[in-house]
Amino acid sequence: MSVHVRPIVGTERCEFHHVSVLVSGHLGIESRDGEVREVEPGEVYDIAPGHDAWVLGDEPDVSIDFQGIAGWAKPPEPGDRVLTTMLFTDIVGSTAEAERLGDRAWKQLLSTHHEDVRSLLELHHGREVKMTGDGFLATFDGPARGVACALAVSAAAHRLGIEIWAGLHSGEVELTAGDLRGLGVHLAARIMDTAGPGQVLVSATTRELAAGADVFFMDRGSREFKGISGPRQIYEAQLSRDPLPQDKE
Repeated sequence: MSVHVRPIVGTERCEFHHVSVLVSGHLGIESRDGEVREVEPGEVYDIAPGHDAWVLGDEPDVSIDFQGIAGWAKPPEPGDRVLTTMLFTDIVGSTAEAERLGDRAWKQLLSTHHEDVRSLLELHHGREVKMTGDGFLATFDGPARGVACALAVSAAAHRLGIEIWAGLHSGEVELTAGDLRGLGVHLAARIMDTAGPGQVLVSATTRELAAGADVFFMDRGSREFKGISGPRQIYEAQLSRDPLPQDKE
């Protein structure tokens, strides 16, 4: 699912409820909370939404599905809406850095940064939606994973001698071909735009949903965002209570 079906359906895990019997082959299943089990031939299995599944061994998996097959592994219809956590990143002062380093060195550094981001997205079960210049738009099925990934990307960039801005928001978005649409997308982008070098800023919604994660959230006050009605409370995510850089002007 997470390797071959995810790019088609656009979700991190299978969100169908399957009731099936395995006729032949062996099947591995991982639930949303990380529980892994193996299904043997002849076994009836009931899989809750939010799982990953894969074939074990070389023998094909042949199953009879009684529930959860209609619409499975099909791309979302235009206008379908999903609840997700969005992460926007961008490199601070990329033009100045490119001029300072020169084209060849900058391209090499940029390639390394992109590899770091994609490796960390995979580690935190994120999905790259698209690149936005030198930055990324990615989604996560869990807010805490998105915040942890953003902090890791920021740390990795710092080790390369560059800094990023990062912004996250959790909300409903509309799936389109290779992209996302909706107010939530604009809010996540606006939050990133207000971040300072090395900062990871999140909306109040993301902060609430990520409660219990091993991350501290510092209140950065309410902001007015262009095109979005009403003030929005913003928080800075960090791994410790040490002060972090101030927001950019």
